Order: sequence, then C-alpha cells, then structure tokens
Amino acid sequence: MTTIRQEDFIQSIADAFQFISYYHPADFIRAMDQAYRREQSPAAKNAIAQILVNSRMAAEGHRPICQDTGIDVVFLKIGMDVRWDAQLSVAEMVNEGVRRAYLDSDNPLRASIVTDPDGARANTGDNTPAVVHMEVVPGDGVEVKLAAKGSGSDSKSRLGILNPSDSVVDWILEQVPTLGGDWCPPGILGVGIGGTPEKAMLLAKESLLDHIDIRELQARGARTRAEVLRLDLYEKINALGIGAQGLGGMTTVLDVKVLDYPTHVIMKPVAINPNCAATRHIRFRLDGSGPAQFTPPSLADWPKLTVDFAAGARRVDLDTLTKAETAAWKAGERLLLSGRLLTGRDAAHKRLADLIARGEKLPVDFTNRLIYYVGPVRAVRDEAVGPAGPTTSRRMDKFMETMLSRTGLLGSVGKSERGEQGIAAIRRHQGVHLIAVGGAAYLVAKAIRAARVLAFPDLGMEAIHEFEVADMPVTVAVDSAGNSIHDSGPREWRARIGKIPVTTA
Repeated sequence: MTTIRQEDFIQSIADAFQFISYYHPADFIRAMDQAYRREQSPAAKNAIAQILVNSRMAAEGHRPICQDTGIDVVFLKIGMDVRWDAQLSVAEMVNEGVRRAYLDSDNPLRASIVTDPDGARANTGDNTPAVVHMEVVPGDGVEVKLAAKGSGSDSKSRLGILNPSDSVVDWILEQVPTLGGDWCPPGILGVGIGGTPEKAMLLAKESLLDHIDIRELQARGARTRAEVLRLDLYEKINALGIGAQGLGGMTTVLDVKVLDYPTHVIMKPVAINPNCAATRHIRFRLDGSGPAQFTPPSLADWPKLTVDFAAGARRVDLDTLTKAETAAWKAGERLLLSGRLLTGRDAAHKRLADLIARGEKLPVDFTNRLIYYVGPVRAVRDEAVGPAGPTTSRRMDKFMETMLSRTGLLGSVGKSERGEQGIAAIRRHQGVHLIAVGGAAYLVAKAIRAARVLAFPDLGMEAIHEFEVADMPVTVAVDSAGNSIHDSGPREWRARIGKIPVTTA
C-alpha cells in the first residue's frame, strides 16, 4: 500500500502551478512555431510572433506568461490502495498548494478569485479555492492533471443540448464566430459530447489537458468517430479566417480535442471550451517516493525569432496626444505608444460611472488620455510592474458612452473586439480603441518603465494606475469612424482561405 504524505502532495501542487505559470508546454511552442511559419496575414503573424517572444521571455525570467494567472482546476485519480498520511482533506491540501504557489515571494501570481460572486465579490487574496474533481480508481498512486485556466477563454464556453439527429459540426461552427478574439486565439478547442449537461462541460475542459497532436493525426488518418470529428472541425474552424487575436488569419485553432460519454436516448449534450494562447497545464503521478519533480524545457524548444516590432509602426507621444491626431489613425494600423498611460478595468469603471452619475469630482483627469484595460501582476525585484497584458475590452462597453462623453477620454487599449454598444459610442464621439496582444503580458510589461496608483487603491490590481510606457506595441482595432479590424480582418481572410463562402449580411 502506497502512503502519500501531506507535505509531498501540497508541495507538488504548489510547484506545478509555479512551473506552468512561466513554462509553456513544448508541444504548444512547436505548434505555435508552425502556425507562425505558415501564417500569411501580417497582423496575425505579428501577434503570433509577440506570443512566442513573450513565451521565451517568461521562461527565461520565471515570470507569468499572462497576467491572468487563472482559476485553478485540478483533476485527481486516487488509487484505491493509497493511504494518506495527512491531517487535511484532499481539497484542503490542493488549496494549500495553490496558496503557496500564488503567494510565492520570488514569483507572485495574480489572485483573481472572489467570494460572494453575485454580491460583494471580495478577493480571497490567494486564488483559492481551486476547482477540484476527484475520482477513485484501481491502483496505488495518485494521478494529477491540473491547469491554470484564464477566464478570458473560460468565459467563452458554450453548451448546447442538441437533438440526436442534429449536427455537432454545424452547431460548433455557429458558436465559434461568436467567441471572436476574446479567448486569445490561436489555442485549442475542447469539445465534450454526451452524458448530462454538466458532464459535457467537464469533458470539454478535461480534453484540453491532452497533448497537441493534430499533425500526427492528419498524417496517419482517423481511426475513431471522435478523430474524424477532430479533423473535420480543425479544417473548418481555421477556414473561418478568425486568426490570431481575431485579427484575421490562417490559424484560429492549433488543435481540436474531443471526449465523449454515453448519454440519454433523447438528447445530445455538446459543450465547447476554448484554451487561450496562455496554455498552462501539466500532469504528474505521486507514488509515495516524495514530491513530484518537474523538468524545465530546453530553450532550444523555442524558435529564434528576429522580429522588429517597430518596423512600419507609427510612434505616438501620449503626453501630447489630441483628438485631431487620433482621428488620423486607421483600423489595422500598428502604433508604438510612449508617455503616460492610465489604467482601469471593471471595478474602476463602475466607480467612475457612479461618481459621474452623482455629479461628483473624478479622482483622475482623463482629458486627452487613453485608458488601458489591465490588472497587472505584482512587481518583484527591479520591475516597474509585473506582467501586464490586456483584459477583454467588451466588458467595458457599457461604460464607453459615459467615459467618452463626460471625461475628455480619447480612447482605450485592451484586447480583442468591442461590441456594438462600444463601437457605437466610439463612432458617436470620434474615439478610438487599440489592442495589445493577449498572451504577451511579460513582453508588454517590459515597455512599462514606471507605475503608480492614482485612485481606488483598495481595488488592488483593479486600481487606477498611471504607467510610463516606452514603445508599447498596439494595433488600432476601432478607428474614429467606427471601422473595426475585427470585422474586416476575418472577413478578408475567410475569403482568401476560400473554404467558407463570404456573406454580405
């Protein structure tokens, strides 16, 4: 009978979450390199290059790949012959491991978990509790699969209860375009089919923890119904032309994974769960001999890219910016921002809107400024700020009218597309929306030379900061006329790829 010590289990969980915070799996790096070499869309190629450069920087610096260090998901298969030398429950041990990982002084990870989700939404401060799934199986060890799942991708999950005769492919192809670029493609799409609704969702998520092997599957051919489905979806989803960051391009998914389970005769539950460019997962086994050991990948696994991100980009001085200057920017144009950049996201925008509604003075002057939607990781050592990639922009759509009409704000910086409400406000007030690359948080942070909190310090990472930036790379996503690269880019590349007809609706 195997004995698993409490300390060994806790430390293995902690070490695993630290490890995946800065090391991409080698199969993901290879797949991204292949996508980069294959990509013909300049905008998408630039985005993939930033993700790859950021990945290597994170591996070298042992700092998070993405500022959203995830909600922690753990799958456990516990052998029936295992004995625990522990005082805590299994879930409590997982949470203690998460706590150690996220409070590590050398590489603190951003705490994003809030309690009372429909009320006070108070941050737990250590990213606990994790979401734990346990199964008791024959054997004398503990199999662990875990992931730090970014909410930008997780929030794009979809569930459908199809009729038995309905097409899974057709349903998924209807859903994927609605995800846009919010989930930071290219990544992996997990598909769960069967069981009950909650089982299908769980299958979709667990499928993402497998290795990327679509090229091998293409080479040998499908042997099962699930493999036929994977190949069909891989081809047809990429033919949508959504591309990296939703900018339009040849690679939207690096792989498609499918797990299924028997279901009731009258229904066919189907779930999809996308995994973003910050793909973070690992698996290990405990056999009683001590904590798990993790072997760092070789830096030779990363491609050696020589990319000049300044080439062809317009330099912008944020300290002298005017509406006349932003009006000249065109959707798809690349910029390098230097100067003072404000930050603020959901909680800060809500407070600002409340102050404006009450006619009270704002704590920050937004006149002729841009605001960056970001919640950075805490800085360590000589950093001005920790990894500071963009968050999903459309969550701030409902505040855009107020911010542009009542504060003097010129525009915003975030990731992915704006919704109709946000674009309408931008068009009405001749604002602009820019995007940084989601999944390139450490690269973006290197452009930030200084940071200070200006307002709402109690909000932690959601406080309003002022960043001093130098040559921060961004792309004009929505120009002052309301033209969106997230509309024109995928439409152009869908037509170029030529697999799915272009509609004029």
